[in-house]
Amino acid sequence: MKENYCLQAALVCLGMLCHSQAFSPEWRSHLRPSFHGHHEKGKEGQVLQRSKRGWVWNQFFVIEEYTGPDPVLVGRLHSDIDSGDGNIKYILSGEGAGTIFVIDDKSGNIHATKTLDREERAQYTLMAQAVDRDTNRPLEPPSEFIVKVQDINDNPPEFLHETYHANVPERSNVGTSVIQVTASDADDPTYGNSAKLVYSILEGQPYFSVEAQTGIIRTALPNMDREAKEEYHVVIQAKDMGGHMGGLSGTTKVTITLTDVNDNPPKFPQSVYQMSVSEAAVPGEEVGRVKAKDPDIGENGLVTYNIVDGDGMELFEITTDYETQEGVVKLKKPVDFETKRAYSLKVEAANVHIDPKFISNGPFKDTVTVKIAVEDADEPPMFLAPSYIHEVQENAAAGTVVGRVHAKDPDAANSPIRYSIDRHTDLDRFFTINPEDGFIKTTKPLDREETAWLNISVFAAEIHNRHQEAKVPVAIRVLDVNDNAPKFAAPYEGFICESDQTKPLSNQPIVTISADDKDDTANGPRFIFSLPPEIIHNPNFTVRDNRDNTAGVYARRGGFSRQKQDLYLLPIVISDGGIPPMSSTNTLTIKVCGCDVNGALLSCNAEAYILNAGLSTGALIAILACIVILLVIVVLFVTLRRQKKEPLIVFEEEDVRENIITYDDEGGGEEDTEAFDIATLQNPDGINGFIPRKDIKPEYQYMPRPGLRPAPNSVDVDDFINTRIQEADNDPTAPPYDSIQIYGYEGRGSVAGSLSSLESATTDSDLDYDYLQNWGPRFKKLADLYGSKDTFDDDS
Repeated sequence: MKENYCLQAALVCLGMLCHSQAFSPEWRSHLRPSFHGHHEKGKEGQVLQRSKRGWVWNQFFVIEEYTGPDPVLVGRLHSDIDSGDGNIKYILSGEGAGTIFVIDDKSGNIHATKTLDREERAQYTLMAQAVDRDTNRPLEPPSEFIVKVQDINDNPPEFLHETYHANVPERSNVGTSVIQVTASDADDPTYGNSAKLVYSILEGQPYFSVEAQTGIIRTALPNMDREAKEEYHVVIQAKDMGGHMGGLSGTTKVTITLTDVNDNPPKFPQSVYQMSVSEAAVPGEEVGRVKAKDPDIGENGLVTYNIVDGDGMELFEITTDYETQEGVVKLKKPVDFETKRAYSLKVEAANVHIDPKFISNGPFKDTVTVKIAVEDADEPPMFLAPSYIHEVQENAAAGTVVGRVHAKDPDAANSPIRYSIDRHTDLDRFFTINPEDGFIKTTKPLDREETAWLNISVFAAEIHNRHQEAKVPVAIRVLDVNDNAPKFAAPYEGFICESDQTKPLSNQPIVTISADDKDDTANGPRFIFSLPPEIIHNPNFTVRDNRDNTAGVYARRGGFSRQKQDLYLLPIVISDGGIPPMSSTNTLTIKVCGCDVNGALLSCNAEAYILNAGLSTGALIAILACIVILLVIVVLFVTLRRQKKEPLIVFEEEDVRENIITYDDEGGGEEDTEAFDIATLQNPDGINGFIPRKDIKPEYQYMPRPGLRPAPNSVDVDDFINTRIQEADNDPTAPPYDSIQIYGYEGRGSVAGSLSSLESATTDSDLDYDYLQNWGPRFKKLADLYGSKDTFDDDS
């Protein structure tokens, strides 16, 4: 409040000073018009001299923010020709004239009617003019002048931002620059100290300081620790008037965050970790986790884990989970409770990134002891070998021992083991295994030529816990036995040219043959080729063994002729090198062929010579013509025979008769569907597709329409009879006579006798029809007829 009174007093004094200066001799020198002489010629040629008034103005000043009760006097316009009688009128025009600035047209005094703000407008340009009050005739030329608004300290400093955010690394040296803040003042920097700013810190000591002239904030304390305090709030003040009393000020807030550096090593919270793992665990399974705490963040807090010592280094491994910064201990190899029950590891945690500036704070790593206990588990049996290979000779008798597999229970209980063969691997059941001792035997002779190797799998399971089982592959090799005789490698065929007896024999073989043996090479080659003993002295051909599993067939003579013999079958004996050796006799076909002078094959057909020696071409043509004529005669005869037809209906009166088609079968009744064989009711001839008609002449028969014949195995008598009726109705060759079909067969095993009245061998009195009462409603009529008669007889 006291400062406001002082400020107002100063402003009043400054205004009075300006007002007094407006009428001082110095100021009036600006207001007085200047006179410049010039000559004017009179009417009579007389030269008169008078002075011309000058209308010159510079500038006026007015203080801003004046709040007095009366309008402030800016200045006064006055002309030397103004004698004070009020005939001169002063006019003011330009910026703000009439609204902000008003003029007394008699005295020329200019007043400011409103409070002016230099920060809104620093100066106004006006135009002054003196005219005759009555005639408005200009007495002085218009003169332009400027009214300047004089500044006072009425604007406090303002920062560019209301709040600032800055970062600085922790443990920075004293004087490290953090951020520069800048404020501005709207007052006139060229007038006084109203815009001269000085910066100071109000909050944030003793951690930070600010430069008074530049506004640069710097660290003031060494070794500021982010882990102790991460964020600081600093208040900076900017004050004008050079920071002196009475100046205006503004403030801003600066939030300074300490960024992390790697100045803390990782540290385990405990010295020993206890873990356990089951001996049934598989490699890769997690055992446990350890974690070293590092207060640093980001990459400065990254930790990696390693096993540096311990008796379990070969069985365990550790990896780093970078999301949780934990060390994950995993099983590397299987462990065995019966072999060793506890292990110890020494685990090291170290920083990934180390700052050389803080290496003296190290070492940036820590170690911890991890003790792992192995837990006992019910383990499956273990085979003594990961796989087995056995051998057995082919053709060995059933029950031959192939080999043995052996497994044991690794647990302390040492449970008994039971063996079995996986039948998915032995679909043909070639083998069996003793469930107690694991001996594998054959169940049938084996053939190596079909399968040389057989692969099966054997299970071993604990007797008391069948879920605990192990599986091992067993490969069985079938050893070869010389049980296959060699044969020709291909269906060989030889050719020899016709020649006379005088032509010398060729040294080239007729054909070169080789053999193939299904047995192994030990029981196959070398092959021996020879002729059978009974034809060892064959006069036509001989065999020469080349001793390389091939042989050549040679001719012993010349003069082969197709007319005498065009084909020779030569048996050849092939023996293998097995123990004991096996042999087979193979037949080689040798044809006698015609060749040209160079020995090139022309033809091996012997029929050409026979034809040439027998019939000529003309004779062959005559024979063929006769055959064609005979065929034509036969066709004509058959055609004429078919055109001769018998009448379908005999009109002789003695032949007109009722036709009774008699079947030796009798139906089994309407409800009897199981006591008869429907095939018996059918005509045997109809089964073959031919149904004879008995109501026409016997010598004529017709072919039935396909599709109307009932199936032989049909069991529906109604369908069978309806089919017969339909055939009779639709047959164009049948006369329009009624046809009676009688069934004399009841069905096999039927308790009822024949119901036919045509073929009954007994009289009604000999039969008892009481059973008809039990046959159902369909036989009620018969039961009433025959039953009533019996009743009548009994009554009589």
